[in-house]
Amino acid sequence: MRVIFVLFDSMVRGALQCYGGEHIETPAFNRFAERAVTFDRHFVGSLPCMPARREMHTGRLNFLHRSWGALEPFDQSFSELLRAAGVYTHLVSDHYHYWEDGGATYHNRYSSWDFIRGQEWDPWKAMVQPPLERFRQMYHPLQHDAPGDGRLQSMINRESMKDESDYCCPRTFESAFEFLDGNRHCDNWLLHLECFDPHEPFHAPARFREKYPTGYNGPILDWPRYKRDEQTAGEVAELRANYAALMSMCDEYFGRLLDYMDRHDMWRDTAVVLATDHGFLLSEHDWWGKNRMPFYNELAHIPLLIHTPDSATQGGQRRQSLTQTIDLMPTLLDLFGVEIPHTVEGRSLVPVLQDDQPVREAALYGMFGAGTNITDGRYTYFRYPDDMTQHDLFEYTIMPMHQRSLFPLPELRQATLVNPFSFTQGVPLLRVPARRNVKGQPVGHTGQGGGYEDTTTVLYDLNDDYEQQRPFRDESVESRLLALMHDIMSRNEAPPEAFVRLGLSPP
Repeated sequence: MRVIFVLFDSMVRGALQCYGGEHIETPAFNRFAERAVTFDRHFVGSLPCMPARREMHTGRLNFLHRSWGALEPFDQSFSELLRAAGVYTHLVSDHYHYWEDGGATYHNRYSSWDFIRGQEWDPWKAMVQPPLERFRQMYHPLQHDAPGDGRLQSMINRESMKDESDYCCPRTFESAFEFLDGNRHCDNWLLHLECFDPHEPFHAPARFREKYPTGYNGPILDWPRYKRDEQTAGEVAELRANYAALMSMCDEYFGRLLDYMDRHDMWRDTAVVLATDHGFLLSEHDWWGKNRMPFYNELAHIPLLIHTPDSATQGGQRRQSLTQTIDLMPTLLDLFGVEIPHTVEGRSLVPVLQDDQPVREAALYGMFGAGTNITDGRYTYFRYPDDMTQHDLFEYTIMPMHQRSLFPLPELRQATLVNPFSFTQGVPLLRVPARRNVKGQPVGHTGQGGGYEDTTTVLYDLNDDYEQQRPFRDESVESRLLALMHDIMSRNEAPPEAFVRLGLSPP
């Protein structure tokens, strides 16, 4: 078996034509959907970027115990399990968070890796005296650097991207093709091809941007902040057009991978898994970005398409089984016939490729410190504490790393050693009080500041309100979903405080 696991970041489900998108040209994703099985009810688990990747590796939710952080020594990574079984694994990625403190243990789980530099605020190009005045004139005020957010570094990096071949997405695919050129005749390998795009900044070559004219003639505007929509109609159109351009570039380069597989007759013996970590709000619900607002469908309901040689006759079919990110890890193991550890909560989707059988009754998802959310495919339920500031949360870890730093000493001085959870394989843990944001809410990831907003418990009926515009309350539906939430949290050994903050009794 050979597997190509293609992962994009912030790929909005509704931007893909194979999921009903109408405004962005995605012919390559359409073409793949004709070969693949498309999952219609696929949801996130732990958010945002690295929590999602931790569950891709481990097949377990982690947002109930931990914020953004490293793979822990007790975590069972699909890549290490595959390597132990004799499968060669290779990571090609421009997702620079892997090489920050809070992601530093992921890439080392692979047999080999290639890091493509330059995305977002990756500290790539050195410029001691940047041309600040020129940058102020080039870029919209929304993109000017704020303390600690790294937007100046992005401007510096972009100075080195003159031709299309300099952009990160083309370079990432080129590295993948180099791996395939050298290894496509071999067996037992997994290529993890991961693109940071279409994550912001929405920076694409001009030929893609020209497909989506807006009439905007101001300074560069392609990087929204995670905040409420305060932009003019013209600015909204410009930001959305730049996202569309970046999606078009992702589509074209993914199409080149499909061409490569056609040219070398790889479909008969190579599986392709296409996924993303989460979506993105492009002013829907009057919000930009992620993290701070409720996890609406634009964020939580995400694409998943899978082709395997054994399911080739199912190409073009769709599945209604309720799936989520934790299912990727056992699926990848199952494709190679590797035993799935008992700690895994996800389910292999290999059987679902042949038969649309139920996977779960409900899916739990969320972000450390934010709301705890559940869907049964018909309803989505966002459950928040009555007062987000009145409850304690704790980080459970022996790898005390935040996104871009180690835990500072004042945080670690409050740590206590606690007994293991069953999934930590006998390893006791540090229990560290969570940081609090400016509003006093316990948080893990800062989410570009400002704290969590719209923290009201609500229910949505997706059958007649998929856009989640009409929140309501219904005691009977909520009681059923709360019982499912309690069951899933209990199976995941959520700590007592995770129940108490939601008004639930710890098991």
